[in-house]
Amino acid sequence: MDEGAIRDRLSAVEDPDLGDDIVSLGLVNEVVADAEAVTVDLALGAPYSPTETAMAGEVREALSGLDRDLELTASVDTGLNDGEQVLPGVENIVAVASGKGGVGKSTVAVNLAAGLSEIGARVGLFDADIYGPNVPRMVDADERPKATHEENIVPPEKYGVKLMSMDFLVGEDDPVIWRGPMVHKVLTQLWEDVEWGRLDYMVVDLPPGTGDTQLTLLQSVPVSGAVIVTTPQEVAVDDARKGLRMFGKHDTPVLGIVENMSGFVCPDCSGEHDIFDSGGGREFAAANDMPFLGEIPLDPAVREGGDGGAPVVLDDNREAGAAFREFADETANMQGIVRRRQVSGR
Repeated sequence: MDEGAIRDRLSAVEDPDLGDDIVSLGLVNEVVADAEAVTVDLALGAPYSPTETAMAGEVREALSGLDRDLELTASVDTGLNDGEQVLPGVENIVAVASGKGGVGKSTVAVNLAAGLSEIGARVGLFDADIYGPNVPRMVDADERPKATHEENIVPPEKYGVKLMSMDFLVGEDDPVIWRGPMVHKVLTQLWEDVEWGRLDYMVVDLPPGTGDTQLTLLQSVPVSGAVIVTTPQEVAVDDARKGLRMFGKHDTPVLGIVENMSGFVCPDCSGEHDIFDSGGGREFAAANDMPFLGEIPLDPAVREGGDGGAPVVLDDNREAGAAFREFADETANMQGIVRRRQVSGR
C-alpha cells in the first residue's frame, strides 16, 4: 500500500471539533511507507487529551489490516528551531489566571497539573506568583531544587509533576519585596535556567490581576492557552473580564472559563447552597463566546487537599475530585482544538 492509498484511508477519520476529515484539514504531516512499516505523523498537539486520543484510535482502526507495522507520531510545527525557543521541549504552556485574588486560582492550577499527570502526560508546574508563592505547600513538596555543574536548576517532582516556585528560593516566612524589573529578571532566569526536559504541558500559576508578571510571561514565553478562573459572584466575574481582555490584547488563545466554588452540598441535609451565587462563570463564558470548562463545587475536601498537600483531583471518592478530572480533560481537549485550528487555519 503506497502513501496515496494510506491517505485515502485516513480521509475517513473526522475531526469531531473542526468538522472535516484529518487529511483535508492538513492534520496528516507525513506518511512514510516501506517494506516493513508505515509511519504516520499527525498534527495533534494536546497529548493525552480524550479527543485526540480517540482520534489516534480511529487512525489505527482506519489502517488496521496492514501487512506491516504501524507507528503513529504527533508533532505541531511552531516555526521555530530549538535555538529560538525559550522553552525547547515544552509542547504546551497553559497559563492559569484570575482577575482577582481569593477565587482559588492556585488550587485550580495545582489540580490541573496533577490531573494531567494522572492521565499520563508529562507535566511541569511553574508558580509564577513571586510575592505569594504557595504551590510547594499545596503539594507538600519535600524536595528542593538541585543545581547541576552547569549551574542549571533541576526541579523537584511531586505526583509526577516537575515543580518550580520562588518559595523554594527564599525562607518560609521571608517576604519578597521587589520592584517590577527585578520580578522580570527572576522570572526570565527561572524559565531559562531550569532543566524542564520534555513536557507535554507546563501549567503556569499566575498571580492575580494584570501586572508585571503577566506582562513578562506574555512577552517572553509562547503561551499556547490560558484558563481564566472565577467564582460565580459578580465582583469576581467583573475582574475576570479584565483578565480575558488582557489575553486578547496579546493574541493569546483563551481555552475557557472555569467556575470555582460554584455550590456547596450540605453533608447533613444534602441540600445545595449557592454561597457565592450561581451560574456567573457559565454566563460570563457564554456572553464572551468562550468555552465553559466546568464547575468546581465548594467542597471541604478541596481545602483539606490544599492544606495537606494532596490535590483532591487524585481522590476518586469526592465530587470535587471528579469535577477537577473533568476540567482537566476539557482543558486538554480545548488546547488540542486551538493547536489543530492553528494548523488547519479553520
